[in-house]
Amino acid sequence: MTTPSSEQDKLVRVLARGDVLALAFGAMIGWGWIVLTGTAIQSAGSIGAILAFIIGGLAIVMVGLTYAELASAMPKVGGEHVYSYRALGHLPSFLCTWAIILGYLSVVAFEAVALPTVIEHLAPNYAVGHLWTIAGWEVKATWVAVGVGGSIAMMIINYFGVTTAALLQKVVTGMILLVGVLFVTGALFEGETINMMPLFTQADTGVVAGIVAVLVMVPFLFVGFDVIPQAAEEINLPYKAIGKVLMMSVILAVVWYALIILATSLALNSTELAASSLSVPDAMGSLFNAPWASNLMVLAGIAGIITSWNAFYIGGSRAIYALAKAGMLPAPFAKLHPRYKTPTNAIFLMGFLSCIAPFFGRPALVWIVNAGGLGIVIAYLFVAISFVVLRVREPEMERPFRIRHGKLCGTLAVVLSFGMACLYLPGSPAALSDAEWSIFAGWSLLGVGLYIHALRTYGRAYSDQHMMADL
Repeated sequence: MTTPSSEQDKLVRVLARGDVLALAFGAMIGWGWIVLTGTAIQSAGSIGAILAFIIGGLAIVMVGLTYAELASAMPKVGGEHVYSYRALGHLPSFLCTWAIILGYLSVVAFEAVALPTVIEHLAPNYAVGHLWTIAGWEVKATWVAVGVGGSIAMMIINYFGVTTAALLQKVVTGMILLVGVLFVTGALFEGETINMMPLFTQADTGVVAGIVAVLVMVPFLFVGFDVIPQAAEEINLPYKAIGKVLMMSVILAVVWYALIILATSLALNSTELAASSLSVPDAMGSLFNAPWASNLMVLAGIAGIITSWNAFYIGGSRAIYALAKAGMLPAPFAKLHPRYKTPTNAIFLMGFLSCIAPFFGRPALVWIVNAGGLGIVIAYLFVAISFVVLRVREPEMERPFRIRHGKLCGTLAVVLSFGMACLYLPGSPAALSDAEWSIFAGWSLLGVGLYIHALRTYGRAYSDQHMMADL
């Protein structure tokens, strides 16, 4: 019988500090800030949206602190998979990792649809060749081709090694930062504070409901710092520095989103926001009174697509690899390329799912993204609980990056993660739809089936032996 451990190659430590920071920060900023900033301001008001991102950001910071300590203590591929196994055991470890994989796949699918969507703003009417209609939206052949082409390109880049992917990440993230600084600076000098009205939503739903509607976006928009633990065995840094870089990436992302909302609300009034399909590029064009400025921001959005897409190819493939290596998924997904040291079959799986995403059009992908958001916060909850359990059960465990008041921070992370998960439940203003619950249920059933198959094939003893050897 072929076992996951048949592959003797090891991942190699090649990622430097700048690579890791660009990987996590680039993953978190992605494309969502281009398309969702206007929605956030309209839902909660200018200050309400900023407040929602700060509140959500603080929750992510608390969760990030638990990740930072655990990543420095157990710098192993798979991140959440390792932490939850040591604290909670075999099945919780699988459930946690399977949930985060759904989140990663939702982002990869989102980017495969975002790319052809943004191209429409640079080349209007390029989408031709009607294929079919899904949820009232016409899927066009050329539109699909752009998404599939981008997916294949990202798959190839990741196939040839994490060094290549990291170089791409640094260059493109640098471009996004330059355009962002230009945008925020322009807004501070040329924007009008009167445009920020209303500061909070005055609709019948009330201020709190508006803020909650924005808060539910936070897990999806901030997912990405957890890519660092996934690639921990490829990071060439002192273990303590891994935790520091992780926290730096989270704080930078909170500041980024708050400044982008502020700049957009200074540039466009509520009427202009309502009429805008891409608020941030429109705000940039308005500030500089030139089409080139708007197009430059669209290019920054494309850069964000690339950074996010690239990072989640890395994170998702490593999570799949970690489960397979531990005997919790079929052995072929634990294969490493003999030269490039990349989990090739896991990357091919991510690429395949990314390639088929554009065929479902834009509306269907919203369902996947929302279902993936629930998967993300479930994984965060598992990690926070694991952190608290290990602080109590193994207080003497070596923790190169040890946070102060750990039990308090861990408890807050548990409460905040649980609170974020509740936002998706029936009765919440942002509850999942029936279609989204169906996707989540289908993914859960698939995971249970694969888990049972792997246990029957390799046995629980093999899996436990492998995991204990790593720990």
